[in-house]
Amino acid sequence: MSFMTMTLRSTPLADGFRMPGEFEPHRGCWMLWPERTDNWRDEARPAQRAFAAVARAIGRFEPVTVGASAAAYAGARAVLDASIRVVELTSDDAWMRDVGPTCVLDRRGEVRGVDWRFNAWGGFNGGLYAPWDRDEQVAGKVLEVERFARYRAPMVCEGGAIHSDGAGTLLVTEQCLLNPNRNPRLGRKRIESLLLAYTGARKIVWLGDGVFGDETDGHVDNLACFAAPGVVLLAGCDDPRDPQYRISADAYARLMDERDARGERFRVHRLPMPGPLRSTAREAAGVRKNVDAKRRRAGERLAASYVNFYIANGGVVMPLLDRKTDAAALAVLRKAFPHRKVVGVAAREILLGGGNIHCITQQIPRGAAA
Repeated sequence: MSFMTMTLRSTPLADGFRMPGEFEPHRGCWMLWPERTDNWRDEARPAQRAFAAVARAIGRFEPVTVGASAAAYAGARAVLDASIRVVELTSDDAWMRDVGPTCVLDRRGEVRGVDWRFNAWGGFNGGLYAPWDRDEQVAGKVLEVERFARYRAPMVCEGGAIHSDGAGTLLVTEQCLLNPNRNPRLGRKRIESLLLAYTGARKIVWLGDGVFGDETDGHVDNLACFAAPGVVLLAGCDDPRDPQYRISADAYARLMDERDARGERFRVHRLPMPGPLRSTAREAAGVRKNVDAKRRRAGERLAASYVNFYIANGGVVMPLLDRKTDAAALAVLRKAFPHRKVVGVAAREILLGGGNIHCITQQIPRGAAA
């Protein structure tokens, strides 16, 4: 029997659904296969190997599905482990966190999905590539494969722009969600009301800017995230000369002044910042030029952050970015997740494309049916 995703006219909040924390049990993880030669160097082969390593690491803990275009399907199937499910799914690039569905859950364990509007992180006002119409279809396709009902949100938002504690609190940044290249006709109050309606949250905690140089206009998932309700991991910076220092200090101050939806204060654990890291001439030269995509230039600072990790069932998959700081970041994550195995994956090739492990993954909550 065929299945067609039902598009609901209500909202998750009205229907008693909430966006769970990423540390809650998963049914599995979705990814997309990198193919763009104007974003990924050397015909995307180094990025594909890095994506395969991430899929393999997550696959140690939970099922992984990778969507690939018809043209890339056979190549993806050959590189990925046999345990990884590969489905034919066309997209404009490989950022499943941002183009895939944000899943919500109710008390009975039913899972549904929110399909945000997507404009490639800014549309024609600072967006990263055009067109993006195939990305706009990804969330609906994933929901159809998973057989989940769909909410179509009336605002531009990306999965990396929001982080939930599963208990009523959302972390976001002003730099991203108040940027006029997302929802220019919506003010802060309307954006807040829509975020609450489509995530089921009760409170939004606004941080200021995201990680310095982040081309997503400061996604929160590169700056701060929840390890548990009331527990935040924050990208820290100890060098007052670094522009990241002010950003991290401001985020910390805001978190210390805030309370979550339960009325509790936050406990903040600081992760070290790698680098600063910059792209090399060889790396930049391997990316094809395209007037419709952001140009990769040698020497550009990369928005590297250890906060950009993935929480799996019983595990955490973190990016390895800098030998000087990898061990310290690993120690912080082991302390924050004492009952999970922390696994590192070399992730510079993903970083070169503009994001990292959290950006290329999207978890599906376990729910009651799994």
